[in-house]
Amino acid sequence: MQLSAILESLLVASQEPLSSEEMARLVRARFAEAEDVLIRETDEGSTPSLLPDWLTALAKTSPEDTAAAVATLNAHYQDTGRAFTILERPKGWKLYTRTDYGEFVRHLFPGRKPERLSGPAMETLAIVAYRQPITKAAIEAVRGVSCDGMIQKLLDRDLVRIGGRAELPGRPLLYLTTELFFEHFGINSIDDLPNSSELRRVKLPEPEESAAPVEQGEKQLALSAAGTPAAPAADEANTNPEPPSEESP
Repeated sequence: MQLSAILESLLVASQEPLSSEEMARLVRARFAEAEDVLIRETDEGSTPSLLPDWLTALAKTSPEDTAAAVATLNAHYQDTGRAFTILERPKGWKLYTRTDYGEFVRHLFPGRKPERLSGPAMETLAIVAYRQPITKAAIEAVRGVSCDGMIQKLLDRDLVRIGGRAELPGRPLLYLTTELFFEHFGINSIDDLPNSSELRRVKLPEPEESAAPVEQGEKQLALSAAGTPAAPAADEANTNPEPPSEESP
């Protein structure tokens, strides 16, 4: 058996992404299992069968080997015009349908309609993505308006998550992008964002300092992220409603 075919079987069977390290571990585990059987048969006085050469060759499979094998698979998929490819995401490698076939696949899920984020929501998401971890006050200092509604929308869409509290007066919440964000935009880290290093160095407006406790809107966002229904937050979206039809960014 070829390593590339073994990895393909693992990726097809797994519902979760698999890292290069995890795939290498799984391959080595199969060799170790066969070796244990061989030793047990020898101890029991049986005449053990020799391990096949292809299996012995997998004993020292490394993450570099698995990454190279994935590249071989993708080259084969490309050359043969297959409808899928293997992409690396923050959690590891996963099989994906090529975007060329998206319009056909979409009909498998007729109940799911594309939704587009509004301009304000995309702007808020971009600030979080480039400057994470970031507080709501810092986001509002950049945008110049209240962002409770936009943050709530991004939390609901699982594009942003709460990543703890800042060591600042009032212990405000810190916001980060989620794994779904990276998967949706096809990147592995914030370093893959356009002009990431340059934009992360740009000095942003400073939020007004306050020693007051966390405001009610922030408490609502924390409750919402924890699964407790929160009252609608005030935001510019209340005075300028967004269209009901939205599509993923």
